[in-house]
Amino acid sequence: MAANVWLDVDDGISPKGLPTEVDCTRYVDAVLRALSITQPCSVDIRIVSKEEGRELNAQYRDKNYATNVLSFPADLPEALLAELDERPLGDLAICADVVATEAHEQGKPLATHWAHMIVHGSLHLLGYDHIELDDAARMEPLELEILSCLGIDNPYDDDLTNNALEEGKTSP
Repeated sequence: MAANVWLDVDDGISPKGLPTEVDCTRYVDAVLRALSITQPCSVDIRIVSKEEGRELNAQYRDKNYATNVLSFPADLPEALLAELDERPLGDLAICADVVATEAHEQGKPLATHWAHMIVHGSLHLLGYDHIELDDAARMEPLELEILSCLGIDNPYDDDLTNNALEEGKTSP
């Protein structure tokens, strides 16, 4: 079952190198499959400018710079969710300039970095986090497993991921 993914690109952002709605759906679907979520879900993905990314990050995280991906999980009452045909997971705001810069600086193909950001953000929408070491030890291996299913190599280069993988911490 495919997620309903709505892709919106800010005016003025060139479509060159951006994922398509079909790409985004494939990445979100990979997350849902990995977590054995079978109910219909929806995600809104907005590709934003550096300025809007900075404004959103300042408003919601008190950080005055653009970041790669911001996640805004849907927070709907259970009574309302029971009436809906699909579960809205929430919104992702992804800054095109930051993603492109990171891919270049890290020597990664742009398309695989986009996939990583969408998988990463989708996991955030589903309650995963990486601020605390224990949370990262749960999230990163799962992220790697999903990316691997998409044919994407490990985007991280750190001991946390390697240690967590060795311990087999690949599920929530």
